[in-house]
Amino acid sequence: MPPTNADPNPKTTLRREALVRRAAVAPEARIAFSRRLANQGLRLARLWRPRAVSAFHTLRDEPDTLQLLSALAAEGFATALPVVVGRESPLTFRLWRPGDPTRLGAMSIAEPLEAAPSVDPDLLFVPLACFDRRGHRIGYGAGYYDRTLAGLRAIKPIHAVGVAYGVCEVAVVPYEAHDQSLDAIVTDHETILISDR
Repeated sequence: MPPTNADPNPKTTLRREALVRRAAVAPEARIAFSRRLANQGLRLARLWRPRAVSAFHTLRDEPDTLQLLSALAAEGFATALPVVVGRESPLTFRLWRPGDPTRLGAMSIAEPLEAAPSVDPDLLFVPLACFDRRGHRIGYGAGYYDRTLAGLRAIKPIHAVGVAYGVCEVAVVPYEAHDQSLDAIVTDHETILISDR
């Protein structure tokens, strides 16, 4: 999808509009999605049987992943959070369970302490600004998850699951060669499995 003079960066516009829609989601819908995400995330983990699962620590009005992480840990899955190493680097991951201590990382996001063991997750629950039904996503613009998923996919099979409210869906996400696709998307209303992945 080539940019036009009226829209020099379609990803920026799609991201901005989706985040406005996300910010307007009602509190009761947010609570309900946390429960749904825990149920659906656990179902996908049972299906794919990963050795380690990562999810993001919720920031601002992102969907809440703490119930998901608690459900996974209670089921015996090793759970982890991402750690920002550097602006142009992929993320690393450290083991973490709800209740473990955290520290504020480089992006002012809660991260596990440095003493927590590192792990390469096989199943990643990924934040995003918007998505389409082909499994393409727009993140927040820094490219962390594109670099991270590319690096992990180069060494082993993994599954990447986008986590988003349904209002963040768009018809078509502009796709570039470096963009990494999702294997599934869990929203507040449905779970979308991407058939060609």
